[in-house]
Amino acid sequence: MSTNLLAVLPELILTLTGVLVMLAEPLIAPGRTRKPLGWLAILGTLASALAAFYQLHIVNAHGPVTGFYATIQVDAFSIFFHLLIASIVLVTLLASLDYFEQGAVTHAGEYFALVCFGATGMMFMTCSVELLMVFIGLEISSISTYILSGFRKGRATASESAIKYFLLGSFATAFFLYGIALCFGATGSTSIAAIAAGLAVTKTPLLGWLAVAMVLIGLGFKVSAAPFHVWTPDVYQGAPAPVVGLMSTAPKAAAFAVLLRFLFNGTGLYHSHWILLIEILAVASMTIGNLGALLQTDVKRLLAYSSVAQAGYLLVAFSSTRNEAFGAACFYTAAYAAMNVGAFVVLTQLSGFDEKLRSIDDYTGLALQRPVLSALLGFFLLSLIGIPFTGGFFAKFYSFSAAVHGGHTWLAIVGLANSGVACFYYLRLLAALYSRPLAEQPNSPTRRIALPAAIALAATAAATLGLGILPNHVLHLVQRATPQNLPTASAPQLSANPPQEAWMDAKTR
Repeated sequence: MSTNLLAVLPELILTLTGVLVMLAEPLIAPGRTRKPLGWLAILGTLASALAAFYQLHIVNAHGPVTGFYATIQVDAFSIFFHLLIASIVLVTLLASLDYFEQGAVTHAGEYFALVCFGATGMMFMTCSVELLMVFIGLEISSISTYILSGFRKGRATASESAIKYFLLGSFATAFFLYGIALCFGATGSTSIAAIAAGLAVTKTPLLGWLAVAMVLIGLGFKVSAAPFHVWTPDVYQGAPAPVVGLMSTAPKAAAFAVLLRFLFNGTGLYHSHWILLIEILAVASMTIGNLGALLQTDVKRLLAYSSVAQAGYLLVAFSSTRNEAFGAACFYTAAYAAMNVGAFVVLTQLSGFDEKLRSIDDYTGLALQRPVLSALLGFFLLSLIGIPFTGGFFAKFYSFSAAVHGGHTWLAIVGLANSGVACFYYLRLLAALYSRPLAEQPNSPTRRIALPAAIALAATAAATLGLGILPNHVLHLVQRATPQNLPTASAPQLSANPPQEAWMDAKTR
């Protein structure tokens, strides 16, 4: 197998799966179920995950694999995110198999193909070490999620969701692209390795500083960090529940992977500058997210503001040293993916395609009708709070500990205070589940949980519990995944720079 093919093997499998789904969809007669297409997408996602494991075997034996003129690097760091994204997509597909059957949607095949294409772009972002390649992956991911957010055609909220996401997403992408252009102007390259070397000798440091700020703005939109979060509540409210579970976790994981590489491996010399921006984003996201959630009665909007706050908690980890920041951020990403996807899978099963259960009042007394789903939702809410023996507890613990070790104790204190505020709106929803139902409230029809959805719920609950009971095993794995070096870019006059290499070695130690 050629090196180039090996470097993009998981992405190639997902792309071929999406194409096969699109080719097979017209062959199914109108009115017939599209479940076989969903199973095809699931098999393709499993094959992609197996390809990532194969890459890991090669990396462990021979070291990082580079391809396409050193613009792609496959290492333990990228493989970690490949497996995480594949797991999120797999759970989303399992939860979606029966979702569209309830609404008699005839274009469900397009949904399964778009999920595969979106995952391709997200994986491509995590293994790209060249900003233009990151931009390509970002666009592949974004276009798919733009369409998915408005997939429930004919609903005003769905159209509003797609239009807002597209317009604001395009605006944020312009910032990211402009940041890439400024990086090239300051260093003569768009490769992260060459940027790291070029910033040490650049004659236009202000240009490099503006480039970092622009890239942060573009990626801040993708991770829903305040003040770039204004799209989040409306998009989450109008998008289908399984899509929200996907777009609230997988694109964020890919964007955080890019941020970690770019900030620590590419612009480490500007650490004293960009850490101020990270601190501002973290405090703003935690505070605005939690205060915004306090005012919400719609459950999806509440979880949307919650995701803004969660992005702030994760950004706190960036204030530590390089290795500790990588470990804490990767662990938090995995824990957040498990509990947030699990919460939205439960909402998918409770509300159905029409999403009749929207406000917190609609969930009052639901534990009497759906005790298992209510218990699972309560468990995921407790994990989002950060209760011990859940993945959310150790995710916050490692993130705040990283900030303390990095000398930013005040940031950890702000995070703890915001975690206390968050208890109110999470417990308000949890209390509604186990409250006495209103006398005039009619009983909603109970639907059986399909086997694929049950598997998805069991997997997310097991992952959330496992990360809360045995966190050290996962933390050691993600710490080993910290990328130690980058391939040499095609800019020889910038790539060999002793001061920069000495700085990188010192930070690694």
